[in-house]
Order: sequence, then structure tokens, then C-alpha cells
Amino acid sequence: MIEAIPMQTGMEAVEAAVNETWILTVTFLIFFMHAGFAMLEAGQVRSKNVANQLTKNMLTWSVGVTVFFLIGTGIESLASGVGFSPAAGAGGYVSWLYGAVFAMTAATIVSGAVAGRAKLRAYITYTFLLAAVIYPVITAFTWAAPETGLVEQLVGAPFADFAGGMIVHGMGGIAGLTAAAVLGPRMDRYNEDGSVNIIPGHSMTFAVLGTLMLCFGWYGFNVGTAGAFDTGGAGVNTLGQVAMTTTVAMGMGAIGSAAVSLLRSGKVDTLYTANGMLAGLAAITAIPNSTTWWGAFVVGILAGAQLPIVFEFVSNTLKIDDVCAVFPVHGSAGVLGTLLMPFVALPGVVDSVVNQFLAQVVGVVIIGGWTLTTTAIIWYAFKATGQARVSAEHEQDGLDVSEHGVDTYPEFGGRDAIATDGGHVSDDETGRLLPDGGEPVDDSEIKMVMGFIRPDKLSDVKQGLAEIGAPSLTVTNVSGRGSQPAKTGQWRGEEYSVDLHQKVKIECVVNDIPAADVAEAISDAAKTGEPGDGKVFILPVEEAYQIRTGEVGPDAV
Repeated sequence: MIEAIPMQTGMEAVEAAVNETWILTVTFLIFFMHAGFAMLEAGQVRSKNVANQLTKNMLTWSVGVTVFFLIGTGIESLASGVGFSPAAGAGGYVSWLYGAVFAMTAATIVSGAVAGRAKLRAYITYTFLLAAVIYPVITAFTWAAPETGLVEQLVGAPFADFAGGMIVHGMGGIAGLTAAAVLGPRMDRYNEDGSVNIIPGHSMTFAVLGTLMLCFGWYGFNVGTAGAFDTGGAGVNTLGQVAMTTTVAMGMGAIGSAAVSLLRSGKVDTLYTANGMLAGLAAITAIPNSTTWWGAFVVGILAGAQLPIVFEFVSNTLKIDDVCAVFPVHGSAGVLGTLLMPFVALPGVVDSVVNQFLAQVVGVVIIGGWTLTTTAIIWYAFKATGQARVSAEHEQDGLDVSEHGVDTYPEFGGRDAIATDGGHVSDDETGRLLPDGGEPVDDSEIKMVMGFIRPDKLSDVKQGLAEIGAPSLTVTNVSGRGSQPAKTGQWRGEEYSVDLHQKVKIECVVNDIPAADVAEAISDAAKTGEPGDGKVFILPVEEAYQIRTGEVGPDAV
């Protein structure tokens, strides 16, 4: 029989252990959001800038978290009046790490706004300064001393930001917008007459997958903040409240953004829907513990609805190239949710709607003003010294090659592009490809048959050529235009024209097989009857040489 062993620790020790374990668990959940940011941003940039964006996200965490440990926590302690306490501050290592994941979230938001043209060294230097000074000063007069902070002293009411709707996301969105404005737009983003060129990202799949990863990690932000161990049971109620408002606002954000996109363009834009989920989350993050159920619906749908409108204003009117829409997703959405707090609050939470709204406004102005001013000074200094932006040549080549010397997709694009299919190879039992040379037919000359076909018809064409005894061919992926009408695409609610269509170029040199037969085989196999089927040309070949044997003329073919 196993005897019961009395607990050697008191309830206070158990409570502290469980509390720290919970905080560390949600900290790791928030850290996972960096994977979401990496995927989301990588999907919204061109394929030539993917590795650069991934590198920025990894170095944001690596550089920022160590700087926050060595300097940031000390600055926060000093600015909040606790006294300078470096390398973890006054709250210990768990508190440092929990604060670090919030700080690094604010920092990595900026990378999406300056994508495609910022020098890596400039971005990392800004991350250093954000983690060391900019963010710690904000938390010093808000979270570090909520009841005696700057807003409380100015207004007489505390600034309410439960999990970082303004302190983290609003701050990150404003910083990103400021940096993008100072840096200037990407090449070819705007024409000389001010009209906007749409530059689609390279992978909608990455963007949506990254969005869902962020949504998952966001529960660490909001629910994690609410989950401090409470033996009285109040924490359980708060947990349910925060989980409900977070989820509702997320859903309504997607609905609001999709609805506005539908009204404006007649189509439900996929990227706007994804961004709307995040905007709803950013808006509710300041107030998930104090908002009514219906307030979560209001905050979420307004945050989603403002996103397309604000993005178009920033892009088309202000001419600021915010590549990943970080300001409407995090900045304006975070501000919106923070300001709505007194109007959607639970009964008894707010003593005076007017006073609380004033406190929220003052808090937003202080955080926004501090962020805008410091960010502008830093990026203008980079710009003045020529360190802000890569050269035009490097931007044209892509930051993957110019900044890192790598190609994210080495097997696709440029000289390595190869059209592949599962089509016919040979009917010969040996599996050999039969040559097309031999004695000329009717004293004909060597001819090249060149065809431009739909990529999906390559397998059929290979089969057709094999059936007439001409399986040898060269295949290249190309793009061009002829009589096929242009198509329209849509990227974040804006349409763009595509008049260079993807085709497969087939080149087949023949001598003993009539060129007309080859051209007819290609035409018959590639035909669908719709515009864009392509064309076939027959060209004379002056001479042919086989490299291995040195044969010349028909024997070389």
C-alpha cells in the first residue's frame, strides 16, 4: 500500500510555480508568432526578396531579445522610477522573457513595411534601438506603472491597454509607416503621373498560412495575459471573457474586410480577408478583458472594414509604400480598438466615459508621437548617411542575391526554368529517343519547327510528335503576348493587367520528317479552340553540327 506523502511546500509556492509555468507556456506561444510573421511577410513580397524577409525575422528575434535583456529592461526600470536594473530588470528572468516576446513582436512588424528595399544593416540597427530604448520607454510609463503612469498624472484616469493593442501593435504599425515614408517606395511602385502600379506578392499560400499561425499565437497575447493563477476563481472568468472577445473580434475582422472588398471591387479579396482577421485581433488586444460580447462584434467589424480604406489612403493618397499593410493591420486597428474602450466596456468598468476616453486619446498620442519622432530621426539619419536603402541595381536584382548571396527558388526562374510534364517519352523498347536526321526528303533542307503552346498541353504535344516519329525537341518556359487578350488580376483589392502570358516554347529540328507534318502534329495536339492556343512557325536552318561526333548537315540532326 502506498502511503500518502504530505506536501513539503505551501500553497503560495505552488501558486507561484504554476503561475510561472503558465507565463512561460504562453511566452513560447507568442514566440511562435514569429513563424507566422515570417510566412505572412514572405508571401507578400516578390520571390527575389523572400530570403531577405526570412532573415530579417530571424535576426529581429536574435538581436532584439539579447539587447532587451542587456539594455532594454534596465531602461524600462530607470524610466519607470524603479532604478536602473539591467539584465532582467526587477521582475526576474521569466518577466524578462515574457516582456521580450511582446517587444520583438512590435519590432518585427516594421520589417513588413520596409520590405524589398531597406538595407539589412539599417533594419537591424533600428531593431537594436527599438529594443534598447524606444519600446522600453513606452512600457515604462504604461504597463510598468499603470496607476501612477504619465497618462494618470496628466488626465487623472489610467490608460487602458490590456495586452498591447496600442503599446505593441499600434506602436509597431506607426513605426512601420514612418520608416516606409522616410525610405520611399519600391522601384516602379508609382508612375511619374502618380498612378499606382500593383506589385503582387509571390505566394498567397504563404500569406494565408502565416495569418493562421499568427491567429493561433495571438491567444498567447490575450488569453495568456489573462491567465495568471487565481485561487479565488476570478481568473477563470477573465479567461473565458478574453477568449470569447478575442475570437469574435478575429472573425468579425475578416467579415468586415471581406465585405468592404466585395462592395468596392465586386470580389472577396483573399489577402484582405486574411489581413482583416489580424486587424480584428489587433483592435481587440487592448481591451479583451473589459469589452462586452456585442462590443467585440463592433470592434472587430470596424477594424476589418477600415483596413481596405486606410490601406488605399496610405498607398494612393499619401504615396507611402507599406508593402505588407502593417499600418492598417496593426497601427490604425490598434488605435481604433484602444479608443473604443470606454464605449464598449462592461458595466462598472469605466467610472466616466469622458475621462476614460480622454485618457485613451492621451495615451495614443503619447505612444504614437514618441514612436513617430524617434523612428523618423533614426531612419532620416540612415538616409542622410546613405545607409537606409539598397542601390537601384541591388533592388532590381533582388535582396536575396544582393544582401545574402542566395536564391530562394534556385530551380525556378531565369536560365534554370524547365517545363516539366508526365508525357510520352518513346515507344521504342529500349527507351531511346530516336534522331530525326537522315536523307533529305524531296531535296528539302533542314528545318526548325518552333511552337508556342499552353503549358498544360506539353504532354499532348510530346505524344503527338512521338507518333509521327519526331520525339526530339527542346522545351523552354517563356512569356509573351500575341492576339490573346490581357487578363486582370487582383492583389489586396486592386486590379492589375497581365498581358504577358505564360507559354511553353517548343523547338524541333527535322530533316527526314517533313516540317509541315511536325507543325501539324503540334497544332493538332495543342489546340483547345480558345484564344491563347499559340502559334507554330517553320524556319530554315542553314547548317547543323553535332558536337560529340563532329558530323555536319543532316547526319548531325
